[in-house]
Amino acid sequence: MTVLPRRIARVRPHDSASNDEHFFVASDAATSDDTSGQTWTVTGSPFTGSRANASSPFRAGWQVGSTVTEDSFRFLAPSVPANVLGLAHNTGAPGRALPTQAFHKASTSVVGPGDAIEIAQGMTHVDPEAELTIVIGTEARGLTLENARSAVLGFTIGNDVTCRDLQKSDELWISAKSQDTFTPAGPWIAVGLDDADLGISIVHNGKSLAPASTADLGWNVDEILVYASAFMTLHPGDLILTGFPAETAALSPGDNVVCRIEGIGELANPVVESPWPGAGVAPKV
Repeated sequence: MTVLPRRIARVRPHDSASNDEHFFVASDAATSDDTSGQTWTVTGSPFTGSRANASSPFRAGWQVGSTVTEDSFRFLAPSVPANVLGLAHNTGAPGRALPTQAFHKASTSVVGPGDAIEIAQGMTHVDPEAELTIVIGTEARGLTLENARSAVLGFTIGNDVTCRDLQKSDELWISAKSQDTFTPAGPWIAVGLDDADLGISIVHNGKSLAPASTADLGWNVDEILVYASAFMTLHPGDLILTGFPAETAALSPGDNVVCRIEGIGELANPVVESPWPGAGVAPKV
């Protein structure tokens, strides 16, 4: 079992009166499975220079250095990203034979642990994909294999929810992957994690699907960072989903999906019907 040196999470107090309020907390415990792992220390934002990821103003009991417990807050998505990228066809070694290709996921598609994934009427095939997700810690451009890790704060779990129907009709995949709620992420950032060979799997409605490993990905973390930073500036809080090599199962309203990555933990989300009909289908005029 991989030992997790440190966790950082973005959280909101349960009694918060604002959906914009958030704080960062840290723990040296590997998991939240025991009492020590459920006690966190309030810390400053790990995303230096990011206005979106600055901690909220003063709140009693939530100053840097204060101790808080998990029963006093809820976990949010680990950052407010400017950019969310995914890697196309990075499901195994055969992907290396194809050109490296990123796709965009709207930052507005990001939701946190426990938030609902919304599937619109007419979507007949929507898949979850549990992916090791890079959390960028500092502004970076033109990274090399030698310094790529300097841009990494840590890793979280990302669920690259994808509507296969729309993927067939939208060659840019925007409507297939950028629907509201289609990028659950969390529950925290694993700092100092060795990502070379971590188990990846999905539990769909209580059934464990066939697992795989980060070692099965065609393009590794360093190569992905070099590729992405060659054409765009990466910003603190940005998320890069690295690919899904394991088994998946189509989602329907009423389902529950859990994404698991060894050394990080679990990201669980319910599935509901979207209040927005016909999402991604252009009207005929």
